[in-house]
Amino acid sequence: MNSLETSGTAGRSALGTEHAGVAAAPRPEGRMTVSRKVRAYVALMKPRIIELLLVATVPTMVFAQQGMPDFWLILNTLVGGTLAAGAAGAFNCYIDRDEDRVMKRTAKRPLVTGEVGDREALVFAWVLSAVSVAWLTLGVNVLAGVLGAVAIFLYAVFYSIVLKRRTAQNIVWGGVAGCMPVLIGWAAVTGGLDWPALILFLFIFLWTPPHYWPLSMKYAEDYSRAGVPMLGAVSSARTVGSQVVLYAWATAICSMLLVPVGGAGWVYALTALASGTWFVWHSHKLHALAVAGRPTDKQAMYVFHGSIAYITFVFFALAVDPFVGGPIL
Repeated sequence: MNSLETSGTAGRSALGTEHAGVAAAPRPEGRMTVSRKVRAYVALMKPRIIELLLVATVPTMVFAQQGMPDFWLILNTLVGGTLAAGAAGAFNCYIDRDEDRVMKRTAKRPLVTGEVGDREALVFAWVLSAVSVAWLTLGVNVLAGVLGAVAIFLYAVFYSIVLKRRTAQNIVWGGVAGCMPVLIGWAAVTGGLDWPALILFLFIFLWTPPHYWPLSMKYAEDYSRAGVPMLGAVSSARTVGSQVVLYAWATAICSMLLVPVGGAGWVYALTALASGTWFVWHSHKLHALAVAGRPTDKQAMYVFHGSIAYITFVFFALAVDPFVGGPIL
């Protein structure tokens, strides 16, 4: 059995019991205060990812409503979505704890520092899961609760256990979990799912690889040391760059489909076109550097951070469009 298969076998038991070969959790340095413990639990939820997911949820709700949805509906959707995303993040930290302990990028995660014990993290993840699904089901609707449960499963099991250690395409299909907030937001308002919601889902799906693969280029040694076959760790910079370009183009084109299919107006269309063009151009620049054999780390991180700005602009325009963006078609 090779190292990736070994990792995968260990991961399959990660949501239940401690698996063999796991290093003992380290003891935290310094005095453990209540505030420090709380911050550690919050860190387990991966708040930066949650912020990104919430950026997509509220604008989707506004667009679905074609106006401002009920305040309490927005609040319940955000709370439930935050808890669901936090549960998925906590499961991921638990499952990846061995890899995190040998990677510089993850050296400050709570299970690495010992601020949260392995079993504490697992219990925390299960509790968050139960509360988030119940919150979405009772505070929003049944479909939102089901989608929340699916999102947790996709990230914790499909991505973290099944895909991450087995294929360089892990982030492509594993990224489906990150697309769920737009479906939850749309379902919260309409009670169902329609074509515009599916286009937004596809937009985030296509955006995820060119968002994350540049980061994997920067931290290729980390992933190699941990035995995780991220594309940037197992392929040449030229190959990664070409894939980033292809997905960037697909993302930008997909974003424009919301105009003919979803009835988006000129504010959304102009913003998506301009920001998409900018994102594609910088993706091409990353590829050009790789082809020329020049250092790519700086541009890779520029594309990574730029992708966050890109998706933020698109969803901000999505939220503003119903109020000031007249229809184009």
